[in-house]
Amino acid sequence: MALSVPVIAITMGDPAGIGPELAVRIAADPKWSGRAEFVIYGEETVLREAAHRWSDGFLPRVRPSGTLPFGSFELGAADARCGRLAYDALTAATKDALAGEVDAIVTAPMNKYAVNLAGIPFTGHTERIAELCECRNFVMMQSSGSLRMVFVTCHVSLAEVPKLAVKAEIIRVAELLHEAVRAEGIEHPRLAAAAINPHAGENGCMGLEDERETKPALTALRKSGIDIEGPFPPDTLFVESIRNRYDGLVTMYHDQGHIPFKMLAFDSGVNSTLGLPVIRTSPDHGTAFDIAWRGKANPGSMSAAVELAVLRAGSRHSRRKG
Repeated sequence: MALSVPVIAITMGDPAGIGPELAVRIAADPKWSGRAEFVIYGEETVLREAAHRWSDGFLPRVRPSGTLPFGSFELGAADARCGRLAYDALTAATKDALAGEVDAIVTAPMNKYAVNLAGIPFTGHTERIAELCECRNFVMMQSSGSLRMVFVTCHVSLAEVPKLAVKAEIIRVAELLHEAVRAEGIEHPRLAAAAINPHAGENGCMGLEDERETKPALTALRKSGIDIEGPFPPDTLFVESIRNRYDGLVTMYHDQGHIPFKMLAFDSGVNSTLGLPVIRTSPDHGTAFDIAWRGKANPGSMSAAVELAVLRAGSRHSRRKG
């Protein structure tokens, strides 16, 4: 790519949510001048209305992903048409990233229910992008500064966790986290893992999953040269004096990691996907239908997601030029 700055795709997300506001506000922020060029994937009339309201009419290049005129849907409500539009925008951005048309993707929030209303089985951005990339070895990471965590299982029911959080998966996810932390310049990462069960299973008295799966996985990781401790009882791993000793944390399921993470870094958290051939980040929050189109959205997490995408894309871009 001949451009001197990375091209960042921003997907609009659900048009009935806060995504359009965040997209235009971020693209218009002068802090990115000379550092990145933006392309917003979404519906043009929706984006023009958002730009009129929140960026003095400024709108970067738009890559249309469908037609759903502003005013033809209810703001702050799940709608199958909005779900389809958001899904198509994500698909287009990912394909362009694979083709080298953009250097990274920053995804504004989508509403999973709205996408499913459109008849599309959809569990999340992470899984859809991985499907398009034909990638199986991936994992979602949440980060804010030195706080990084990954999830052995993510968008599945709690009943499925014991079936999926097995030794091989724990090893795979921990290895991806180890690589990601090293890529950020920490040569010898220190990692920690949460247990599946309360009190780390109390040596089998509160379930055998940690005895059968978690402990053998951590032993194998240590033998391979990865510095990882645990399994820690989930209710103590996130205590400041403990979590700050580590460069990355492995959690076993969605809420085990997300609840403490969002309490610690709701307005600065970034969601990124490790293991993909494309760079993808997103804010760590949802569509916020309750405040959609009211000018109340906090851009902190979205700005942090763009910052991480710009840094990673810039680094990759520099290596290609070199």
